Amino acid sequence: MKRILLIITALIMCNAITALASDQAPKGPQRPPMPHPQPLTMPAALKPGDKIAIISPASTPGDDNPVKAAATLRAWGFEPVIGPHALAKCHSYAGTIEERCADLRWALNDPDIKAIVCTRGGYGSAMLLDPMTKQEFRNNPKWIVGYSDITALHSAMVCSGVMSLHANMGGALGSRGADDSINQMLRSVLMGTLPSYSVPSHPLNVTGTARGIILGGNMAVFTNIGGSKEWDFLDRDNIRGRDIILFFEDVSESMPRVNSMLQQLRLKGVLDRVKGIIVGRFTEYEPRDGYTDMNEMLSETLNGYGIPVCYDFPASHDEGWNYPMIEGCPAVLEVTPDNVSLTFTK
Repeated sequence: MKRILLIITALIMCNAITALASDQAPKGPQRPPMPHPQPLTMPAALKPGDKIAIISPASTPGDDNPVKAAATLRAWGFEPVIGPHALAKCHSYAGTIEERCADLRWALNDPDIKAIVCTRGGYGSAMLLDPMTKQEFRNNPKWIVGYSDITALHSAMVCSGVMSLHANMGGALGSRGADDSINQMLRSVLMGTLPSYSVPSHPLNVTGTARGIILGGNMAVFTNIGGSKEWDFLDRDNIRGRDIILFFEDVSESMPRVNSMLQQLRLKGVLDRVKGIIVGRFTEYEPRDGYTDMNEMLSETLNGYGIPVCYDFPASHDEGWNYPMIEGCPAVLEVTPDNVSLTFTK
């Protein structure tokens, strides 16, 4: 009888030890912890005498665009170099895909070229992405300057680990001149100054403070390349582990179309992940459906996320209301009842 009791006791103890070990053991396969995202590389500050390439990755500019842009860059003390196909034409584009890629590769790969200024936007920059590689964008880190359709190149740069510069480009450089206040902001960034902006408050703003890297640009462009694992800077894998401040603007897009793009960002999970939102100026559209303007329509979705949101920030197709925004750069957004400040940091 004692022997039986000893056997039963031993079995009970064995089962208890097994159960304890099972509770402490990992449940299922364990993923390694996600590595902390590496900071993006900021291109080096330019110096007087540095070469700046002028290229046309998208639509064909006006005939005087590159020459006038070059005059402004020269007045700033730089040496402008106009790309071979800057005025080429193929349908509405500045040359074939191969010609535009050739100019982009030349400007990226030449170590003597310290920055790249695009002549204009329009259409076509996204066509250049698949022929390119990330290595080509990061071999010689340098600023790519532009807005509108150039947002596709900003997205490619960020996905490749390099900051990029959403700012006035060839048309505004030439037409507004070297002494224009917003062009001067661009010159300061090119020469290494991190900007800090302060603008008036807007009645629809949501107050608060957000910290993160700046990403965004032309809303239609970055939503159109959404889903590209290689080139979409808002892809889940690209923003995982990063705090994001999103900004966007657009031109000639109807209110239903903008709302559709906004819902695409919502369904994609982008709005759930961002820490703050900067709404630039939407231009050349007609208010409709009982809304006073685009901001009122956007606020119905954006103001429900419990994060800072500001409206009518100086980022737009209005070249007099388009402050340089450093894509991929850490920044602090502060929205108060009185004003909005955006400060870029290292």
